[in-house]
Amino acid sequence: MQEMRVVLAGFGGQGLLFAGKVIAYAGLIENREVSWLPSYGPEMRGGTANCSVTVSDEPIGSPLIMDPTALIAMNQPSLLKFEETVVPGGIILADTSLVTRIPERDDVTVFELEATNMAEDAGLKGLANIVLVGKLLKETQFCAPETIEDAIRKAVPPRKAALVEKNLQALKMGMEN
Repeated sequence: MQEMRVVLAGFGGQGLLFAGKVIAYAGLIENREVSWLPSYGPEMRGGTANCSVTVSDEPIGSPLIMDPTALIAMNQPSLLKFEETVVPGGIILADTSLVTRIPERDDVTVFELEATNMAEDAGLKGLANIVLVGKLLKETQFCAPETIEDAIRKAVPPRKAALVEKNLQALKMGMEN
């Protein structure tokens, strides 16, 4: 696998840091080198939040990602902030439930997915983040499907074990779209 450098960005409370942890755990489970770097504003819910995750077969020099190979943008301000940083040949996944202007770059592949609406319509409110992780997996194959399922089981804290199945449903929804 080539190195994957992904930035997940949106509002606090959308589960971006959790989604980044799921990707990072998947890398760890497959014995890859991993870096996970969260960043959020002074207020977590409603403020800006983003997370940088690198998964590689080689040692990672820095957790900072200035040139992501993938961007998950869950709102318009995040797309505007990070869209130009994605490397040519990279991908942008935009949650079009909250993103209205889609990038017009011709050197990246853009995937539009109404992840928030899809999750809510399926009774999975708050799991658009995992829908988008599923879509990222489908488009990049950054790990095996069973690995990401194990990563979800690892990332969901024991006190919220009842949410594992819903996260797996959201993941599958993203992989099928």
